Amino acid sequence: MKCHRRSCRFGVVLAAFWLLILPAAGYAQTNSISHSPAQVVEKYFALDNKGVRLDATSFESVAHLVDWKEEPVWGKIIVINGFTVPDDFRKWEIVNKLEVLVPVEFHVLGVMYLDSAGFVPEPGTEQVRIRVKVQGARWKIMEPILPPHVGQKRLLNFVRQAQLDEKDGTRQASLAALQAELRKAKE
Repeated sequence: MKCHRRSCRFGVVLAAFWLLILPAAGYAQTNSISHSPAQVVEKYFALDNKGVRLDATSFESVAHLVDWKEEPVWGKIIVINGFTVPDDFRKWEIVNKLEVLVPVEFHVLGVMYLDSAGFVPEPGTEQVRIRVKVQGARWKIMEPILPPHVGQKRLLNFVRQAQLDEKDGTRQASLAALQAELRKAKE
């Protein structure tokens, strides 16, 4: 009889575990059609702001949010100091019930060019309309495919790490100069 009670308790605990976990798994799907398409855009650019697109191997962290299969090679990174995505559907352009254009406003500090390790200050705002469409049961970003829009602090850390990893003295000096330029950047 004791064994039966233990297995019964185990079954109850297991059932409770699944009841707690399964609803949470549903909420983790930001791009589910039960969520706002603006949440997909917000999630994508929040990850981009943190620099996930700086490394080609990290594309998988945004792949479920976009329609394209691989990240293009970029020669530049847009350095930002934040972005805004309106939750208010009245600010979106609704094409139909399965397609929406969601505006995003980036607070741009400038552009970092990868080939020359140079930074060009270009403070201002960049406004882009992101086309989001239902694919299966998920919202996905269709276009445009923008170059990475990465936060200033994250880029400073990225350049600092590149400088530490670099063995060539000339390149280290160029990365140090880039780091100083990035630090000075103001909106």
